[in-house]
Amino acid sequence: MRTFASAAAAGSFLLAAPSSAFTAQPRQQQTSSTALSMGLKTQVVSKIIQHPITAAVAGTALVGTAAVKVVLDRPSRTYNENSVAREYDAWTQDGILEYYWGEHIHLGYYNDEEMKNGYKNKDFIQAKYDFIDEMMKFGGIDAEADKGAKVLDVGCGFGGTSRYLADKLGPEADVTGITLSPNQVKRGTELAEERGLSNAKFMVMNALEMDFPDNSFDIVWACESGEHMPDKEAYINEMMRVLKPGGKFVMATWCQRDDREVPFDKKDKRDLRFLYEEWTHPYFISIEAYEELIDATKMMGPVKTADWCEPTIASWRHSIWVGIYDPRGWITKPTKYVKCVRDAYCLERMHRAFKRGLMEYGMFAATKKKDE
Repeated sequence: MRTFASAAAAGSFLLAAPSSAFTAQPRQQQTSSTALSMGLKTQVVSKIIQHPITAAVAGTALVGTAAVKVVLDRPSRTYNENSVAREYDAWTQDGILEYYWGEHIHLGYYNDEEMKNGYKNKDFIQAKYDFIDEMMKFGGIDAEADKGAKVLDVGCGFGGTSRYLADKLGPEADVTGITLSPNQVKRGTELAEERGLSNAKFMVMNALEMDFPDNSFDIVWACESGEHMPDKEAYINEMMRVLKPGGKFVMATWCQRDDREVPFDKKDKRDLRFLYEEWTHPYFISIEAYEELIDATKMMGPVKTADWCEPTIASWRHSIWVGIYDPRGWITKPTKYVKCVRDAYCLERMHRAFKRGLMEYGMFAATKKKDE
């Protein structure tokens, strides 16, 4: 054990840059600090040379880490016609996602005070309920004013938001959730029955070719489903079509930044390709591009947009920490270990992409024009 610890310590020290590289210091202090650092590193290298087993372990650890990263950087769930339904069926069946994320397969909302106090101090699942409440406000949806509304939840997962809205808008409301996953429909229906919510129902349906007549719904709600749509224009057009005149539309979706003024460089393209292909996304578009698609329908009033990166970004790493703090959701499922590692790695990659502005969290709200 001491050998492994020594190797890890040596590797960590050799990879670390001296603090003087990041902090302005007087020239004499810099020289002294650099000399001290070089002296210590020389001693460490000498110790490693004197202990070939330690050197071998350190080298093996570095090579192993590099090899694992190469594997993780190779996307494993590229989008195809059936991949979205297949992956969400699998996520629903293994139960890991529901164990940690509860009934809501979307990011949470963290206000400024909660971020200041440390996002890990907030209940992870409560953050998702807070997100729904904030999204309702953004879309101008009021529990009293919209009581009894007919609602469509496009890309409903296993129906957490659908059930929440069915309860919030009262027993006279009628909420329909659609998804490509039969397992999600089954689980969503089970949970609605358990809660006695007869006004929430679920069905398998392609959001790009909905069976509903024109002008069917008072509210069209879409939360983190646009990412999986292979035709963003058809996605928008269908939602606008089934919304009643005067009806409310609200959407949340992951977006990539607008690259028309500053084109993506090689790293951007490489990172986006990973994010597309690891979680079976065909592609993302920008907030600006979505707004243009909504305007192009000529059905909607002014479109309100926002980037909610700041209040949602904590969700990515919070998702990882809840699995570390409480391993019961995955520890008894060894066949899922590799998948869990890949998902955790993708969560971190998502965090970094949002942090550096490659990705944005798009919010959209608009009202359908009334017939003249």
